[in-house]
Amino acid sequence: MVGRVFSHRAFQPTIVAGLMVFALFAMPSIFDATWIFNFTQMAIYSMVAASVGMLYGRVGLVSLGQVAPYGIGAWVTIRLAFATDIPYPVLLVIGGGVAAIIGLLIGLPALRVSGLYLALVTLMLAVGVEVILFRLKFANGGPGFNGLALTMSDRAPVPRPTFAEGDIAYFRFVVIVACVIFMLAVAFLASKPGRAWASVHQSEPSALASGISVTRYKLMAFGLAAFMAGVAGGLYGAHVQWSIGVDQFNRQAALFLIAVVLMGGIGSLWGALLAAFFATILLPFLTQNVIGHQFWNDFALTIFGIGLMINLIQTTRAMDKKGLLE
Repeated sequence: MVGRVFSHRAFQPTIVAGLMVFALFAMPSIFDATWIFNFTQMAIYSMVAASVGMLYGRVGLVSLGQVAPYGIGAWVTIRLAFATDIPYPVLLVIGGGVAAIIGLLIGLPALRVSGLYLALVTLMLAVGVEVILFRLKFANGGPGFNGLALTMSDRAPVPRPTFAEGDIAYFRFVVIVACVIFMLAVAFLASKPGRAWASVHQSEPSALASGISVTRYKLMAFGLAAFMAGVAGGLYGAHVQWSIGVDQFNRQAALFLIAVVLMGGIGSLWGALLAAFFATILLPFLTQNVIGHQFWNDFALTIFGIGLMINLIQTTRAMDKKGLLE
């Protein structure tokens, strides 16, 4: 695991600036279109992974429902992109804002439970959102706000920002947005909410005794994490353009997300990047492009199972330390 404390101090300005320069200017020159597409997906997924890591690693909230705001952000942004002329950056904020509101609503019933019970509650809520998204459908170019194109000839790709219509330009746009989202997380972690979350994670009774509003800061964590995932969802819709569907936000995706985040490291923002690399670059490469891919398929499933087992062990230990298993 990459650290046990959600370290924001590792995000030094010089390191971040160097990586940004490399991503924005060097990578488009080094890699071909396929790799740029994959790295765009990695940048998007890293935001979702960071939202999970923040909830789990910083606040101690074991949420399996982060695919819900991810899907909600995608649905809202795509619908508005087809139905309105609102600038795309504003659409991302709207999609993230709606996802944050839903995240707060998800957080409310989950405040009275913790550990494995919280994981089960959030997973059930994620399944509920999956069913709703399946019924509502994602916009695909049909007329009006609720319209759906029924034939392939009437379907249209999800519109991208006018300044980032090409794959390379959109990759750069996504990298910049991801950097802003990560810096937003760092700002919260370095301020009063971050200190409160650390206290809540360490001991809720001690946090209450010191005057910290545990309910308020837990809800704030759910809202911020949902906003991060919602913005990522809006970026994802314009990234894939044609193949958006509920399969990317179902219960299997929820379990896979927590598994790769645990393997990347819930205690570090860099762990979110590692988790995204594992999920969007390494696993597809092993399962699709390597000779003997059936072996690597089985290997990937094994790693997935190990990740879930680690999740259960860590959660059980955390509950035991807090006396929740007595």
